[in-house]
Amino acid sequence: MRGRPPLTVAAVLAAGAMILTGCSSGDDDAEAAASDARVVQLGAPGEPNRELSPEEIEALDLPEASEEDVAFVQGMVPHHEQALQMTSLVPDRAANERIVLFAERMDISQKDEIRQMQDWLVARGDIFGDEDHHHSGELMPGMLTEEEMAALRAAEGEEFDRLFLEGMIKHHLGAIQMVEDLLGSDGGGGDPEVFQLAQHIDSDQRIEIGRMQQLLAETG
Repeated sequence: MRGRPPLTVAAVLAAGAMILTGCSSGDDDAEAAASDARVVQLGAPGEPNRELSPEEIEALDLPEASEEDVAFVQGMVPHHEQALQMTSLVPDRAANERIVLFAERMDISQKDEIRQMQDWLVARGDIFGDEDHHHSGELMPGMLTEEEMAALRAAEGEEFDRLFLEGMIKHHLGAIQMVEDLLGSDGGGGDPEVFQLAQHIDSDQRIEIGRMQQLLAETG
């Protein structure tokens, strides 16, 4: 039987490796995630999956991420986190059931992307809970201000529906701007995973903007 190829990034990605982290709470979130990070190499057809040892993970030749790629991922995590704050308000405040279902789907996809981005940061030794990651409170493009979030929390019924849709459209347009800024920069999108993530975010959020515009038109 032939042995496994050397553990380069290309070899691991070709085998379908997944970087997984555990969940924790409290002030030690970032440290716990970093210590719980593990890589699973998917087996060939008929072969079981295999979790790589710490030594094998250390030997992985991860592609060097550009400053632009790191800044994009670090900025997109709090951007997505605010979207989750917005969707969490929907069940108790929205009048339109279609908005409730839309927010549920968005909540799932945004949480999945946050986990993917955190895994990417952890695999590169970045502690994603530090102050730099949150840009010292700086709002990313499209993010709602404290006043706008307060107005959304205070609204109910059709008024909430309108504010939510208008705010989330603005939010999505900001994410698209972040993708365009990344891919338009010299070093942006050089990491294959970041490039694919950015493309996915751009495509997904353009589709969701179209749906929200339809819902907003119905809301009047």
